[in-house]
This record gives sequence, C-alpha cells and structure tokens, in this order.
Amino acid sequence: QVQLVESGGGLVQPGGSLRLSCAASTTFFTRYKLGWYRQAPGKQRELVATITSAGSTDYADSVKGRFFISRDNAKNTVYLQMNSLEPEDTAVYYCAASPSWRPGVVNDHWGQGTQVTVSS
Repeated sequence: QVQLVESGGGLVQPGGSLRLSCAASTTFFTRYKLGWYRQAPGKQRELVATITSAGSTDYADSVKGRFFISRDNAKNTVYLQMNSLEPEDTAVYYCAASPSWRPGVVNDHWGQGTQVTVSS
C-alpha cells in the first residue's frame, strides 16, 4: 500500500503562486505514474496533471502554461507548481499514484487532499 501526504495548500491572491508537494511512502517510487486532481465545491473531481515514471507530463487545458508537475525520485515526492492562480482554481487538491504498468488513469492510491483558496 502506498501512502501519499500532500502539503503546501493555503490562501493566495489572484495572480499568485503556490507549490504543492506530495510525499509517497514507497521504496518503488520510480515505478509509479503520478497525478494531481482537484475538486471544487459542488463539482466532480477533475484531473489536473500527470507525470509518468519517465517524466513525461500532461495537463488539463484549463491549467496548461500555468501549472507544472514534476517529481523528485530521490525524495519520493511529486510537486505541482501553480502560477497565475485564478479564483476558479479554488479546490481541494489531491495527489494520486498508480503502477506504471497499469493502463488507464492514475487512481489507485490517494492522498488526503490539501485546500487551495484563491481570493482577494
């Protein structure tokens, strides 16, 4: 079982930046693909960004050019750098992990979530 712990959420003004971190408790971190999701009040959870074990990335159209996902395999950590934040980015952000060999979306293991609020 992989445990994921997010951190770095908070309150930020529109146009500001935040970096989320997600630490994974596994010695096989490099064998996982990772992702960040978010869920705003009254809305379905949506995929924000993914990164493969090889470092290839993909983003939702709504965050392309503003959000950047990265991983540090030495620290068993995945990051989400969020720039030019908008009120519409307000949500609980979750990290997720799945074995790289498993096809489909990243959704086998989940963190507890971290709140991001964008407001003036």
